[in-house]
Amino acid sequence: MILDPCAIEVHNDQLREKHRRAFDFVSHEIPHIDDILEKLQKFQIAIPSWALGTGGTRFGRFSGAGEPATLEQKIEDVGLIHALNRSSDAISLHIPWDIPKDANRLKQFASGLGIHFDAMNSNTFQDQQGQQHSYKFGSLHHVDPAVRQQAIDHNIEVIRYGEELGSKCLSVWLADGSSFPGQLNFRQAFQHTLSSLQEIYRHLPADWKLFVEYKAFEPYFYSTTIGDWGQSLLLTNKLGPKAFTLVDLGHHLPNANIEQIVSLLLMEGKLGGFHFNDSKYGDDDLTAGCMKPYQLFLIFSELIDGMDEKGMAHDSGLGWMIDASHNLKDPLVDLLQSVEAIKIAYAQALLIDRKSLREAQSQNDVVAAQEILQQAFRTDVRPLLAEARLRSGAALDPISLFRTLGIREKLVEERGRNSVATGL
Repeated sequence: MILDPCAIEVHNDQLREKHRRAFDFVSHEIPHIDDILEKLQKFQIAIPSWALGTGGTRFGRFSGAGEPATLEQKIEDVGLIHALNRSSDAISLHIPWDIPKDANRLKQFASGLGIHFDAMNSNTFQDQQGQQHSYKFGSLHHVDPAVRQQAIDHNIEVIRYGEELGSKCLSVWLADGSSFPGQLNFRQAFQHTLSSLQEIYRHLPADWKLFVEYKAFEPYFYSTTIGDWGQSLLLTNKLGPKAFTLVDLGHHLPNANIEQIVSLLLMEGKLGGFHFNDSKYGDDDLTAGCMKPYQLFLIFSELIDGMDEKGMAHDSGLGWMIDASHNLKDPLVDLLQSVEAIKIAYAQALLIDRKSLREAQSQNDVVAAQEILQQAFRTDVRPLLAEARLRSGAALDPISLFRTLGIREKLVEERGRNSVATGL
């Protein structure tokens, strides 16, 4: 399904007067408003292919209707999201769920929808049909060299698919770990992982990056071989200048200071990018910003400060992507909500009075520093995001338009009620 631009124009005409009042009220007190709007227009967040269908939980999957059953349909869905918000111009694929059969044709198809291919993701956390060796006890860290080689070969294959599609990055997340004391030799597991990643790294094209993701627990509960940012940083430093740490917001223990983590990784030149989501107790994959919006804002506060100091472009200096799994909400609506929450946090961080904040910090004025941050956080920047969308030709209220047009119902008509997306 391709969205008719006229539908967006009609929608915007109906909301334009209300939007103008809200935008004028907020914007007249914001200096450099046009500069902020330009940054908001440029800032894009990639959509993961696996989040376009219902992912389910460990206890069951309740498939939605009209899910994208093919890679082309997944790209169509990202095209729909991008048409509605003009903030999601890339799709991130997961192999082997999304193996391209004709890369050139697929690139042309995606380009026609304004979409390109972001990071490629490998999968060594599941056994696939016909696979010779099992990953039940790990992949890149496995005690059996044959299993490690199988996982290495898979990642090299993913790089080749990415080259064909114009991607520039391989993202590696390992489920490798242990559930019982004594199950693993920790040093040996880490050394096997490093050796495996070094072999993969040698196959990276010159202009590619390797993102190494970490997770504190799950599916194993005693240890994970890349369990925190320190272990990821240790690996990337040993691998070389094309290797970076990937931060998934949900992959931390409760109350972890993620903003401090990203600040130090950025300082060291080893922060590669983000998987945006949210969590409450454990695990992750909830809608970005639905639980901890202040933390998301503080993360962007540190990012903007550090990126500006290094002269990095906000839109292209790091990899920005959502990582989500849906079982209750319409995936497309959830993704629209996540993009909005991410850009709200980014816009709020752009409003911080950096000069005053530095002065407060230099004088140990704790109260002033807190007030400066919370002043920006408590500003309703939604009219700024809406204005940026309006200037880019997107919808003033994407979710409202999605529902008004009955997009999910039309997708069901096209694809059928029982179509199921590949993935989790």
